Amino acid sequence: MDLEQRRELTEIFQEIQIINNPPDGKINLTGISIDSRKVRKGNLFLAIPGTSVDGHAYIQDAVENGAAAVAGSNPSRRYQNLPVPYLQIVNSREALAHLTAAWYGYPARKLIVIGVTGTDGKTTTVNLIHQILLAAGFQAGLISTVNAVIGDQTLDTGFHVTTPEALDVQRYLARMVESGITHVVLEATSHGLAQKRVAACEFDMGVVTNVTHEHLDYHSDFQGYLDAKAELFRLVSVSKKKSAPYTKLAVLNKDDGSYSSLKGVVGNVGVKMIDYGIISAADYQAKNIQPVPAGLAFTVEKANQKTEFQTSLIGDYNVSNCLAAVALCIEGLGIDWQKAVDGVKNLLGIPGRMEGLDLGQNFSAIVDFAHTPNSLKRVLTTAREITSHQVIAVIGSAGLRDKGKRRLMAEVSAELADLTILTAEDPRTESLAGILQEMADGVISMGGIEEQNFWRVPDRGEAIRFALQLAKPEDVVMICGKGHEQSMCFGDTEYPWDDRTAMLSALAEYLEMDGPDMPYLPTQDQ
Repeated sequence: MDLEQRRELTEIFQEIQIINNPPDGKINLTGISIDSRKVRKGNLFLAIPGTSVDGHAYIQDAVENGAAAVAGSNPSRRYQNLPVPYLQIVNSREALAHLTAAWYGYPARKLIVIGVTGTDGKTTTVNLIHQILLAAGFQAGLISTVNAVIGDQTLDTGFHVTTPEALDVQRYLARMVESGITHVVLEATSHGLAQKRVAACEFDMGVVTNVTHEHLDYHSDFQGYLDAKAELFRLVSVSKKKSAPYTKLAVLNKDDGSYSSLKGVVGNVGVKMIDYGIISAADYQAKNIQPVPAGLAFTVEKANQKTEFQTSLIGDYNVSNCLAAVALCIEGLGIDWQKAVDGVKNLLGIPGRMEGLDLGQNFSAIVDFAHTPNSLKRVLTTAREITSHQVIAVIGSAGLRDKGKRRLMAEVSAELADLTILTAEDPRTESLAGILQEMADGVISMGGIEEQNFWRVPDRGEAIRFALQLAKPEDVVMICGKGHEQSMCFGDTEYPWDDRTAMLSALAEYLEMDGPDMPYLPTQDQ
């Protein structure tokens, strides 16, 4: 929060319902904080109930650190006797988004905001849309789980993959407005939607890439997960109309199992809908998908229109992502077809997505973010298309997350990879041995034989080294699950980690040449 500016308390609460009596007199605030340890004199402390920690328990600490006012959803009378005003509100998380938006002058109302959600392909689709917008001459920015792009600036948005907190999202949007940006593409994860981090983003258009098995630990069941994704279209329906030319729009994947349910949601909220597909007959359909030296070529058919596209991305699933971006930009913003062709071609790749690393070895070494059963199936299928030789997969599954997918991912790898190496991927406070056992059970159920076609190698760096030792000429070695991420969690500690650095280190060692050091993980000491 920018401490150089001030806001009057009632000014930022204009669109937030206060259940108890608002305070008398003016209270000038210096910022908003949701962490009592970071409260500074004059801040508003917003108490947010979390899954493991309730911010209301730290109200007294926030007051002692200088909070000028406190807001929270707990109706307890004890908060009425604080030495500073306590404002009772309905939903602290939703209030955070709107209060922060008000602090920055509601920046999303000055931008055309495009939301992209889905299980897999969100980041790629965000970047595709961004490139098409740039090719069409728009001043465009993006906010993804990898980074935020504001003009010539690229900002890291964090270690792990989720939509940034509302405080950061609104700050990025405000900086975009200041920079003269008119259109922004925002990656909206299911957590970001469910936790109201993007509630004040005033979405004008929304895209769903797909909805498959993921985050069921958080959303309880698949319907809860689907409902979180559908929230994007409800937000599109209620956003205020803006002066720039655009069409409120929902873009759905007709090939995906979520299509019928989401179509019903879109119909209920009254937003125009179009669909895209490769298999299904759709408004925007890709045909004649062919590998070319630089990637893939394909035809997009829309009514009587047929347009040739080329992308440096590989895998049919990326053609689907291209379709989503093209459909949104043409239907929602009236962008010329040739500009869409140019934008798709201009995207040369996404960090940690099917990213090849080459130090002169005689096999392919690829890093990918695939961390769900569906995404793993897609990338391993693509790997099989790249080579007629062995596919070697290094995979793990995160601790304290959706446990059901562990066995599923192992089964996918057993089916599609020739050799599978099970290793660490953010075990957190869970037993790494226990996670690997669950995955090993999945491989064994598919006929896998340990020490013959699958192995358990707990240390991720050692697992990558081992995969390279197994590789033969023209094989494909796939390191999946971390992609662009910059840390790995053991216990409560985030250790600096990048799969690409680890792969380059292992490749350099394998080729007996200079290279980066292998990043440290505590499994190296075991």
